[in-house]
Amino acid sequence: MRDEEFNAFAAGAWEPLRRTAYLMTGDLHTAEDLVQDVLTRVYVAWPRVEDPGAYARVAMSRHMMNRWRRATRRPRETALRVEHDTAMDDLAAAVALRTDMVAALTRLAPRQRAVVVLRYFEDWSEAQIAAELGIAMGTVKSQLHKGLRRLGVHLTSPPDEQRPADPVRCDSTRPAPDAALPAAPAAGVMPDAR
Repeated sequence: MRDEEFNAFAAGAWEPLRRTAYLMTGDLHTAEDLVQDVLTRVYVAWPRVEDPGAYARVAMSRHMMNRWRRATRRPRETALRVEHDTAMDDLAAAVALRTDMVAALTRLAPRQRAVVVLRYFEDWSEAQIAAELGIAMGTVKSQLHKGLRRLGVHLTSPPDEQRPADPVRCDSTRPAPDAALPAAPAAGVMPDAR
């Protein structure tokens, strides 16, 4: 009975967990390994688990954070493979947007990526994210703000254009780049010193 219930749960939860893990890790094979580890933990705890879906998501976020914390086992940051998600000419614009979003997520720092994915993909509250990742609520908010700003920069720039990770802040005393500059005096003419 226990095995049948778990098998039914694992079959239904595999794909949603793999998608979330893929967005958090940036690598399909690492994501599948992560989901396998999480499902193993769920199986061991199955008799005492009331909500296996919630338990699996929490176990996945904790397991991912533990991987990031361990300096010796810290995974190498890899780019999401665009060839898995390239938009074809006959597909809708939504698929192209998804591809751009996945590519932009790879440019975020691991904690920013985790916070953005948990908040907007898994629909967790800021308090839940702070509790699960062991960080302050203010850190969650600042990571969300920075992550969304970087996503906006990467999603609005053309793919071939190299833009900096963060927009350059201008000093307010400097003129704007389009502001008209005073004309230089002609050669040999002294400016009026009134």
